[in-house]
Amino acid sequence: MASRKRSSESLFTVLLAFGANLIIAIAKTVAAMITGSASMVAEAAHSWADSGNEVFLIQAERRAKRPRDASHPSGYGRETYVWSLFAAVGLFTAGAVVSILHGITALGADEANTDYLINYIVLAVAFVFEGISFLQSFRQARSMAAERETGTLEHVFRTSNPTLRAVFAEDAAALIGLVIAFLGVLLHELTGNAVFDAVGSILVGVLLAVVAVVLIDRNRRFLLGEQTPDRVTRAALAAILRHPEVERVTYLHLEYVGPERVFLVAAVDLIGNDRESDVAEDLYAVEKALESDEHVAEAVLTLSRRNAPALVLDDPGTSNIA
Repeated sequence: MASRKRSSESLFTVLLAFGANLIIAIAKTVAAMITGSASMVAEAAHSWADSGNEVFLIQAERRAKRPRDASHPSGYGRETYVWSLFAAVGLFTAGAVVSILHGITALGADEANTDYLINYIVLAVAFVFEGISFLQSFRQARSMAAERETGTLEHVFRTSNPTLRAVFAEDAAALIGLVIAFLGVLLHELTGNAVFDAVGSILVGVLLAVVAVVLIDRNRRFLLGEQTPDRVTRAALAAILRHPEVERVTYLHLEYVGPERVFLVAAVDLIGNDRESDVAEDLYAVEKALESDEHVAEAVLTLSRRNAPALVLDDPGTSNIA
């Protein structure tokens, strides 16, 4: 199925990012210990925070795959937002706060000249590894955005897949952070003034804080019950109206309960004037048919109120409910 394939791609993206960040974190830590560079300390904290976050994201992918049961009729998809929220908070505390505090401390300290070449080598190698990881997440995001006929960045911001958003944002922040660290180290070498290195550490921390706050807010919104965009609503309405038993739909509510998984509630008018017991069976049959779509975690249908206006399907939009 398409969603399972995308889930596997997301897991691969996270594993690739984890491996890259772990190697980079060790290299940056060694470089920071040897050179004492404030920017390298910030970058080491950044990479260790990213490595820890990937563990949370792997856990999110694993737990969200559990099938729904009596206690969780809509499945465990929202677990991805919980673990992704933990990851975002970890990025803020272990990455942003440490980097900013260390940079502020380094502002008043005299940082002796050291072997800048080590910093440059580690930053260059880190840029290559982070670039490979970012390209993987970018390709996945661009592919999914193309399916939905939207921009890549817009899809990353609005997608119901928090793993993709987290890895994409963290990798992008990592590349920008490496550039900032490079400039901090370079200006320190050229001017002999360690303030530039300290400022680099602070700027890396601010960058991580901004990314973390955005990720925290997006996960918070999905945990509260993010409503689906118009294209998904149109696709769901079209899917309901395709059933021969349904004459019209007067109410439709959709909200995400996991990555590309929705909870669907609708009020419908059925064709004919069957007995109450037959109507209940017809509604149940339509519910089960809707739930056969891999993107519908649970469907609940009820009868429309008398004289309730019908929802109009001007444009069926995408064929996928996700």
